[in-house]
Amino acid sequence: MGSRTRLVLLFGGRSAEHDVSCVSARHVAAAADKDRFEVVALGITREGQWQLAELPEPLPDHLDADGLGVAPAEIFAEPDSVVFPLVHGPMGEDGTLQGLLEVADVPYVGSGVLASSLCMDKAMAKLVCTQHGLPQCRYLSASADDDPETVARAAIAELGLPLFVKPANMGSSVGVSRATTELEAVQALEAAGQYDQTIMIEEAIAGQEIEVSVLGNKDPVASVPGEIVPGAEFYDYADKYLTDGAKLLVPAEIPQSAADEARRLAIDAYRVLRCEGMARVDFLYEPTGRGMLLSEVNTIPGFTPISMYPKLWEASGLPYPQLIETLVDLAIERYERRLQHRRIDR
Repeated sequence: MGSRTRLVLLFGGRSAEHDVSCVSARHVAAAADKDRFEVVALGITREGQWQLAELPEPLPDHLDADGLGVAPAEIFAEPDSVVFPLVHGPMGEDGTLQGLLEVADVPYVGSGVLASSLCMDKAMAKLVCTQHGLPQCRYLSASADDDPETVARAAIAELGLPLFVKPANMGSSVGVSRATTELEAVQALEAAGQYDQTIMIEEAIAGQEIEVSVLGNKDPVASVPGEIVPGAEFYDYADKYLTDGAKLLVPAEIPQSAADEARRLAIDAYRVLRCEGMARVDFLYEPTGRGMLLSEVNTIPGFTPISMYPKLWEASGLPYPQLIETLVDLAIERYERRLQHRRIDR
């Protein structure tokens, strides 16, 4: 590619995580090296309209539907372009957007269609990880069409109380509830069912919340682990983005042996789920119990100032601007490798 790469930041989206995505894109736009990148901001409104945002003006907290629409194919068709998807949640990190970028034949940051779809659907990701023997908490899945009272009783009988109930296809703790009674479990199932057809029910773990950032394609590397100390009963949406109540400890306050195990398991999960580019791998750690338990894998982690993914790489010796450059290099490497496969196929 040429001396200056056209970096298209794709942000916003139609999910409940729209605002978080806008904040992530704003900070990536500010941190990207302007000598290497021509930054273009392409937003998606909650109604699905595509818009070019003004730069170098700060990107907005949300996108309104009354802006001037553009055709994404025209933006992607520009030479020397790499797309950096920062669209969280459904229709962003679930493989749908990645499929569009594959059809558009443009390099893009992060995982491909399969890994994005798998990691977004927590129920399917847990099945795959279980098949490969990765340690996880006990869990059940249910349908939003199931009778919530029947599901709640069955879940309590098998997993006990308290329980965590969450939509299978959502992030940023949207729709997640902690249930301590059967009534709360019923209410939590009803709430989660508003966001997704598949619902995850998990046992509550009395332990530490550990996160590891992973970076790479064929040879991924893991950051130092970080720890989240929630300001509420658990690390919910408000705790992440609104109240600033949670404490982020970098590095995590765990033994070195546990840190090494977290990094090893993070790379194992990354490979098992066929991730590329980047992912944040979350664990629950039982110091006196089962040890490190895989919670979930996020293929488009937050890039806000308080987001763990860039913080962990900063602590591991890779500053934010260089992290962006590395992710773009990985996107180009992956694209060129796939082009070579296509040539062989012919």
